[in-house]
Amino acid sequence: MNGTAAPSPSRPAQLFARCYGRPPDGVWRAPGRINLIGEHTDYNDGLVLPFALAQGVSVAVARRADVLELRSRQMPGAGVTIRLDDLRPGSVVGWGAYPAGAVWSLRQAGYPVGGASVLFDGDLPLGAGLASSSAAECAIALALRDLYELPIDRAELARLARRSGSEFVGVPCGVLDQSAALMCASDHALLLDCRTGATAQVPLDLTGQLLLVIDTQADQRLVDGEYAVRRTQCRLAACLLGVRSLRSANDRNLAVDDLADPVLRQRVAHVVSENDRVADVVGLLRAGDTAAIGPVLSAAHASLRDRFEVSWPQADVAVDVALRAGALGARMLGCGFGGSVIALVPRHRAQIVRHAVSGAYADRGWRPPTYLRATPSAGARHCPERTTDDRRRTAVAT
Repeated sequence: MNGTAAPSPSRPAQLFARCYGRPPDGVWRAPGRINLIGEHTDYNDGLVLPFALAQGVSVAVARRADVLELRSRQMPGAGVTIRLDDLRPGSVVGWGAYPAGAVWSLRQAGYPVGGASVLFDGDLPLGAGLASSSAAECAIALALRDLYELPIDRAELARLARRSGSEFVGVPCGVLDQSAALMCASDHALLLDCRTGATAQVPLDLTGQLLLVIDTQADQRLVDGEYAVRRTQCRLAACLLGVRSLRSANDRNLAVDDLADPVLRQRVAHVVSENDRVADVVGLLRAGDTAAIGPVLSAAHASLRDRFEVSWPQADVAVDVALRAGALGARMLGCGFGGSVIALVPRHRAQIVRHAVSGAYADRGWRPPTYLRATPSAGARHCPERTTDDRRRTAVAT
């Protein structure tokens, strides 16, 4: 299982110096995220409950004149160099599009952001649905905010980073990932009302349990097109119901059963019930009953599988086998059609669950899953490099 310790800020700083021939102005880090509950509710003005991971993306950054340079330890030989005046939607493709879009978004909002040389280094599994692209966006956005002393609070910075994906890259998305990366606190989940923007920190006490992320290793080729279809279906259902968004279906007694299209009825049923599940989980966590959220997670998976139709075979098997092996609850994560599953597991059953899921995959001839222990962690931050004296004190203390 992957560890939870973040790499030292000295590594990206050293890599930056090796790449650019000078030290960076600083190192910043933004985490990946897990959405504990609340899938496909964000773009319906609903409720979501993400928490930040210990794993994330670090950026070593130095200001420069009118050029943006992006390099990555994970993508050697695939760097990006572009003049700031040439930044526009579609001008950067591949992994660099999201961080380049964050720079574009800041400039589009009128903030006086100059160029930068940037070195990325991450420890998030790629393609696992843990929001590595959003972590990269938020890390560089926070770095440039600090370096150019911009008067932007974190909520606004999340909204600006979101424009990177939705407008610069052209992938429709809500603000869930960016809010989690920038606003989460250690040992808490972030309750975000996507209609009002209101947030609250909710204690996430995992004493006696752990949250196990199972990367199903499934191809996500369908995710972008099918995600867009689900958004369109939700907009159409809201229009037919005469409301601005499906969140209003939670607020009033709407005649959802009168929708002629059975598919739209199912989509609405998922969104309405998922908002209720977020509220239920928040209540249980505030009461200190973390174990009781397990059945709510499993109910969310059933709804995503049957009503929203976004699950995939590897996820369904992982959920079913994990529950039979002793997990308290489990569900798919993210948009669907590939990525990861999260399971709430008693600590003493963690190895049993892992072995059971791995065995079920082997029996079916599937690629073996990988595992990550999810620890609710702090949001994006500046990472001052420790001095030699700091390192000595740490060595003595340990």
